Parts: sequence; C-alpha cells; structure tokens
Amino acid sequence: MIISIENLHKTYEMGAFQVHALRGVNLEIEKGEYVAIMGPSGSGKSTLMHILGCLDRPTKGSYNLNGSLVETLDDEELSRTRNREIGFVFQSFNLLPAMTVQQNTELPMIYANSKPSERSSRANKVLELVGLSDRVRHLPNELSGGQRQRVAIARALVNDPAILLADEPTGNLDSKTGVEILALFQELNERGRTILLVTHEREVAENANRIIHIKDGVVNEIEVLREPLRVGMKAEG
Repeated sequence: MIISIENLHKTYEMGAFQVHALRGVNLEIEKGEYVAIMGPSGSGKSTLMHILGCLDRPTKGSYNLNGSLVETLDDEELSRTRNREIGFVFQSFNLLPAMTVQQNTELPMIYANSKPSERSSRANKVLELVGLSDRVRHLPNELSGGQRQRVAIARALVNDPAILLADEPTGNLDSKTGVEILALFQELNERGRTILLVTHEREVAENANRIIHIKDGVVNEIEVLREPLRVGMKAEG
C-alpha cells in the first residue's frame, strides 16, 4: 500500500468560525494504481490533494505515505519526504522562465543535493522519456503549451518519486494536446508509475483505474473502471 489514510480531518479557523474541509476521509491506494479524484467546488478535493502532497497537514487522522506516518514528521522531514516521494504536475506548469528546459528539469535534484553529473544524466533520461531530448536548451517561452507540460512532467519524475500527483494537468491545454498529455500519463502508469490525478472533468478522470468522488469533505463514491497494473518492481523513468 503506497497511501493509506484513516479518519482524516482538516479544519480551518476563520475568525470565530470553523470550516470543516475534510470530515473523516478513508482511502487506500496501491502501488502502480492510476487514481482520479473528482468533486465539485468546495468539496474538499483541493484540501485532500494538498495533504496527500505533503503541502499541508491534517488536523486529525492518520496518513501513511510509502511507510512514513506524515503527521509525525517535523517541517524538515516533511520537506524531504515531499521532495523524495511526490512529483508535482500543475495546471499552470510552474516553470522558471529564465531557466532552460534542462535547468527546470534538474531543480528538484538541486533541492535534494544531488551531484551535477547525476542531475544532468537523470534530466536527460526523463526528457527523452517525455519526448523532449531535442529541446533541452530552449526556454519555456520557446515551447508550446504541451511541451511546457511535458517539461513539468519530466521535472516531476526526475527524483524518481513514489507518486506522480497531477492537479488539473490538461486545464490550460487545447483538447488535442490534452489527449497527448493523458496518453503520456497512461504510458508512465504502464511503466509502473503510481499516478494520482485531481480533475473536475469526467472525460479526464475516465483515464484512471478508479475515480474517488469527494463531496462535503468525505468520500461519497468510488468507481472502479478497470483493474490496476500490479507492480512488483521499481517504476521506470
């Protein structure tokens, strides 16, 4: 089990009021699964995504991420776990405009204090995987939207994380490019990568093995669309 969540709560203090964003979420995700999280605005899916990505802490409950109890980690340990275990792909790409494709891809390895030679080798490998080995010296503004998202995916993969966490990854792309990016996610999943995708689009969610529906801070439905891959070895790429 790569993710196990039990009775997860998140409460925000808003002056004299409390907002209960999550109200006891229980969820398990196996290694090698491709899971989509869906829910209307205000459902709690964004809060859940932030906690799953170690960007926020639960108010109550247990979150086991690949053998680590997240709620017991201090800030430094949480940061290390986030950099090691989670690869993020955002709707807005979040690339640094003054850095080349290669430099953007290497960033997580810099934070992990990897050696320059290792950074270069690993970045080249993942850029080849996403089909951008001929764009390593380009700047983000010299790329199409789809190419920028591929750079973001390469950057998310470069530390070989346990989970690829994608937040509306096709939201800023035209439909044709969005299909290409979803095909890349499918390929990565077939190579053994665990993918967790947050979306409000049913058509996007249907690429996953399961759809977790969040409403009013709880899981109110789980759809099983197809059996996940069974992974017995470290993911490629």
